[in-house]
Amino acid sequence: MRNIKNNKKKGFFKKIFVKLCRLIGYEIIDQNNFFFPVSNKDSEENLSILGKKAITIPLGETKITRPVHSLNIILKTCTSVNLVTQSKKRIFEKEKSEYTFRAIKSLLRNLEFEKNLFNKIDVKITLIDHNSKKNDLDLIKEILDQSLFNYEIINLNIDDFPQIKVLDKNNNKIENNMKATMASILKSFNIAKEQSQDLCYFVEDDYIHKNNSLSEMIYTYEKLSSVFDQEIFLCPVDYPYLYKSSEKTNILIGHKYHWRTVKESLLTFMTSKKMIEKYWTNLIEMSETEHSPFEVPLHKIYKNELCLSPIPSLAMHCTNVNSVFGLSPNINWKKLWDENK
Repeated sequence: MRNIKNNKKKGFFKKIFVKLCRLIGYEIIDQNNFFFPVSNKDSEENLSILGKKAITIPLGETKITRPVHSLNIILKTCTSVNLVTQSKKRIFEKEKSEYTFRAIKSLLRNLEFEKNLFNKIDVKITLIDHNSKKNDLDLIKEILDQSLFNYEIINLNIDDFPQIKVLDKNNNKIENNMKATMASILKSFNIAKEQSQDLCYFVEDDYIHKNNSLSEMIYTYEKLSSVFDQEIFLCPVDYPYLYKSSEKTNILIGHKYHWRTVKESLLTFMTSKKMIEKYWTNLIEMSETEHSPFEVPLHKIYKNELCLSPIPSLAMHCTNVNSVFGLSPNINWKKLWDENK
């Protein structure tokens, strides 16, 4: 009888304590079963609250001082060109259109996977297309129509960008492909500056994302920009070429992934409109005048700003299997490919 009474007392005081913690905004954990009674969640669930707090065991709570309000996913597509400057085949050796379709499907799967999250912020998909076949564009529209989120398809006219200068390659076809690529990049930056309100995610159409990629990036952006009190850059890929140098790096804990500081990236990245405006001159320089390597002006920005990539990768860059700019280590490429049929 005494044990029963003691258990009832413990249960009563525990309920009172949980209510008190809830009132003052404290979170507690029952280390016996890893249950969070205040939020009524298990440790495997998402403990963070968008725009308010990020919780990481055992580091505790980070107050969000830099909430995310909107996301514009700016996707550049071209189903008619396999690789801009190469004749090699991509991994899985499919038609270029197949990579574009799966890239779009993977982004939509992300938005559906964390529907509760993305219903809380303003999400728009802007697709900039150059020279895709009509049948491919029709299928792209069908895929996008399956989403509940707003989208816009812009047909790019490279004649609108006479200021673009490409390096002489003694090959008119490659030069025209590069000019179209640069025009698409320039258009994406213009859209980000003129139409975006907060975060912009620039995506190329050969990146296939894991289901949790966008949510991890959004929560991590909030957390780390709040911690460091600054806007940041996030890349979705753990690029293999960045392991070929002995450059020092810092490892940080994001939402549920580790992230490391990097000084280089390709052209798929997330940042804020504030950063676009701050480094507008650098971005325009990269878009209008071809450099070697192409992303040099972007890397100059990273000398002054925090750029991070995830460990392991959140997305697969579908280049040739031997490319150091493509397939990330320690992810199941075939599984990710098959999930986005």
